[in-house]
Amino acid sequence: MRYLKGGVAAPGTGVRSRPRAVLPALCLTQITSWGIVYYAFPVLNPAITADTGWSAGATTAAFSAALVVSAVAGIYVGRVLDHRGPRTVMTAGSVLGALSLLVIAAAPNLAVFFAGWLLAGAAMAAIFYQPAFAALTRWWAPDHIRALTIVTLAGGLASTVFAPLTAILADHMSWRATYAVLAGILAILTIPAHTLALKAPWPPAPPSPPHLTGGHEQVVRSRAFRMLAVTFALSAFAMYAVVIGLVPLLIERGYTTTQAAWALGLGGAGQTLGRTLYATLSRHLGVTARTVTLIALGALTTAALATVAGPYALLIAVSVLAGVIRGNLTLLQATSVTDRWGTTHYGRLSGLLGAPAHAAAALAPFAGAVMAGPLGGYPALFALLAALSITAAVTALGAHTRHRKQ
Repeated sequence: MRYLKGGVAAPGTGVRSRPRAVLPALCLTQITSWGIVYYAFPVLNPAITADTGWSAGATTAAFSAALVVSAVAGIYVGRVLDHRGPRTVMTAGSVLGALSLLVIAAAPNLAVFFAGWLLAGAAMAAIFYQPAFAALTRWWAPDHIRALTIVTLAGGLASTVFAPLTAILADHMSWRATYAVLAGILAILTIPAHTLALKAPWPPAPPSPPHLTGGHEQVVRSRAFRMLAVTFALSAFAMYAVVIGLVPLLIERGYTTTQAAWALGLGGAGQTLGRTLYATLSRHLGVTARTVTLIALGALTTAALATVAGPYALLIAVSVLAGVIRGNLTLLQATSVTDRWGTTHYGRLSGLLGAPAHAAAALAPFAGAVMAGPLGGYPALFALLAALSITAAVTALGAHTRHRKQ
């Protein structure tokens, strides 16, 4: 392995450099960013509604609006990433994230609270997985799956670290003071990390594959791209509706809130386990077969949750298996562009591809809760979500491209 100025040469290439500090820095910033900007909200929301009198529906709508903004802003962020790299984007995102939390903490009314979350949504687009994945894909390709796996494993610890920390802070101070402290932590840990660790020269984009003579416009217009966008949107809607609906499903079946929470938490552990298996899966299955298989397995676990009422140990096992599938789906989406169309326009294409899925994920919790009543309960909702996942697996067959291993 050759050592180059700015980092270590990529195995098998002898040319492209890998800045040594990038991987540990992104592990730290993903844990911190997800933990503070995303996972602190469900912990603090009961205190927010109790203190302000705002309804839980209104405050959660503000949070969901942030996720929608993140999906839309991600398209622009992807374009910037392709041309300028992640340093400016992620540093600015860290600054904006800290400022948005201060706005939320100081919000005198619901309108300002919404405004703070809209700013936070723009920050999410610049500091969550998409820019981190773009950085690792450009610096680490063709061995990027290992780097992506490491960062997503770290990101999986975000709730483990920051949900308890947020709860501890909230036990000793108001929700406003807690958000102010978390804003400080976000700024201290992520602004220097993004500024210093991502300063290496941004490698030039590799040439487009020979079959892509029209650049990224050709890809976006292709049937495969459109079908893949539909696939991921349907899959994301089903997946996030299942995650949010698992606790009420189990409570509806007579289990305690604690038992339901354990099932959800152990499913999260399964998600971390699943991410360790993706590299092996990618070596044995082509990209289309991998996509169809994972989404179909997700449908099966959702159907099992819809039909299996017990015993509790069996439900735990199904929840863990569902988590394993979710963990693989995260990496499937992270590698979907590279596997089909190379790394040349990764940032732009991943932003466009991910926007519908992120919007669907933002709307899924509300839509699932609304549909559960008319459908007659959460088992029926889960049966519908399983059917939706099967539909996604079928549309994935239309995302077949002819020029890479399928």
